[in-house]
Amino acid sequence: MNAHVASVESVPTFGQIRALVQHDFDEVNGLIDRQLHSQVPLVVEIGRYIVGSGGKRLRPLIVLLASKACSYIGTAQVKLAVLVEFLHTATLLHDDVVDASGKRRGKRTVNVLWGNAPSVLVGDFLYSRAFQLMVEIDSMPLLEIISRATNIIAEGEVLQLQNSGNTEITESEYLEVIRCKTAMLFQAAAHSSATLAGADIRVRNALRDFGCHFGIAYQLIDDWLDFAGDSEVMGKNVGDDLAGGKATIPLIYTMRHGNARDVACVRNAITNRSQEELSTVIAAVRTSGALDYCKALAEKHTQVCIECLQAVPNNTFREALIALARLAMYRAY
Repeated sequence: MNAHVASVESVPTFGQIRALVQHDFDEVNGLIDRQLHSQVPLVVEIGRYIVGSGGKRLRPLIVLLASKACSYIGTAQVKLAVLVEFLHTATLLHDDVVDASGKRRGKRTVNVLWGNAPSVLVGDFLYSRAFQLMVEIDSMPLLEIISRATNIIAEGEVLQLQNSGNTEITESEYLEVIRCKTAMLFQAAAHSSATLAGADIRVRNALRDFGCHFGIAYQLIDDWLDFAGDSEVMGKNVGDDLAGGKATIPLIYTMRHGNARDVACVRNAITNRSQEELSTVIAAVRTSGALDYCKALAEKHTQVCIECLQAVPNNTFREALIALARLAMYRAY
């Protein structure tokens, strides 16, 4: 293993990393609560349910750390962090409707509790609230970064839908889906923070690329965990993917390198969007070498994102971003 992608034992905890920006993080949580106000009670009820349903606020944390790494002096990073979190939450609401998901982070999804229409509409509310915050920050360069990101994320969702049931999807095509769908908001979080801080173009581009590779690695580890993690979560997530006809890297690798019987089983499950042979599909992935391959690919992108930070000023906050990348890579341990 590359020395830069160190053992998790040498990495600070998430709490230790967050402690570096704890004051700003508390300000973010307070602003999130205030920005969820509405004269429509259902908007408040659903908004607080989804925003408070777990998650580490990883994207806002990247905003806070990246802005500090670039020596930003001001308070706009708090609004930027909140709008990024609202954009993320809105995409979750819309995703769960598209995917007909029943659970997220161990809790029932909004679409199950309140229905599809309220889920979509509150997602729209959060999108609009995010852009109200963007107006308050009053920065055209930031608006350009964030608006472009939201557009690409939407394209990624459509691209994923277009590939539903596609057993011929290539690794590069799948990586493009997750670059658009997942990595783009991480990229925008880091890139916009450097821009807000007035960093030079080299640093802005470095943090932009850091966010992109961080996001790709993060999704790849999610894909790996679907087959190597907790059995209850694993079965649910894999079953959901098969029901949606989604081929992730472990499944793509198995279809290319597994034995004939396993290839036929996986292809049939994806084509028919079937969970009937879930245990057989999981066994096929585990015996094909797909998990080692997926993990190695995640390590590669983690290494690249860490190397991107060489262009960022050497300070405590840059080291925290490096630690966060390593922690994300090894969050299964």
